[in-house]
Amino acid sequence: MKCPFCDHEDSKVIDSRPTDEGVAIRRRRECIKCGSRFTTYEKVETIPLIVIKCDNSREPFDRHKLLSGLMRACIKRPITVAQMDEIVNKIESNMSNSLKREFTSREVGEMALGYLRELDEVAYIRFASVYRSFQDIDTFRDELDRLLNAKESK
Repeated sequence: MKCPFCDHEDSKVIDSRPTDEGVAIRRRRECIKCGSRFTTYEKVETIPLIVIKCDNSREPFDRHKLLSGLMRACIKRPITVAQMDEIVNKIESNMSNSLKREFTSREVGEMALGYLRELDEVAYIRFASVYRSFQDIDTFRDELDRLLNAKESK
């Protein structure tokens, strides 16, 4: 690590400790040449996840946007914010652990629906009605029938 005082390229680590809940490591260093001490931070470089929208535009994955959609679907339902946050964490983890870096909004929505179906059927239907753009009562009924058939086959 280059010394910010004398530009010498060699330093030694005096102290290391985790910061930001383990997301980064803070290191105190000492320059071998001039003896000055300085602090550096080390964190994992992440490759951003990209969501491809219906109109083929691309935007970075926004966990807050997904969480707010889940919150709207879960209004007045017995689902905690921690449970919704866990769904977002699972989706983000699935995406990060994949070999892909780009996901369609459809793939993200289907993952959310999968977790909501297990958690609360009403929240699932609410999310599906917005996500799948139900146009009329027949579309709504078809989704309810699919949900009921899946429930009966268990």
